[in-house]
Amino acid sequence: MTITLDHTVVFAKDNDKAAHEFAENMGLKLDGYEGIDNKFAEVQVNDDLSVFFMTIEDDTPQQHLAFSVDGHTFDQILDRLCKRNVAFGNSPFETDNQRTDHPFASRGVFWTNLDGCLFEVMTD
Repeated sequence: MTITLDHTVVFAKDNDKAAHEFAENMGLKLDGYEGIDNKFAEVQVNDDLSVFFMTIEDDTPQQHLAFSVDGHTFDQILDRLCKRNVAFGNSPFETDNQRTDHPFASRGVFWTNLDGCLFEVMTD
């Protein structure tokens, strides 16, 4: 049996803004809107995975999304984070130390968006 994650939903105060920020940091694009009343802002990560951003009124729960990428893609993401002045760090507890040494990969970074979603990108 093969199981593939098709999509995940990230809760945000402003789904459009959160989707654009994520897409820009990752070198992706906002792919449009899905769902009833187009409530999900979609970012297509690859052929198998979409991240949907959904606006909610309540406090957003902390979420964590981790991505494994090749070295070249990691360098590109790191460059975009630096150019966009996005704080990042090498630990979920230190997301602003500008380090890329990762506890479980040769290099990796963590950063949070305004809603507190913790993003992680790592490479071997």
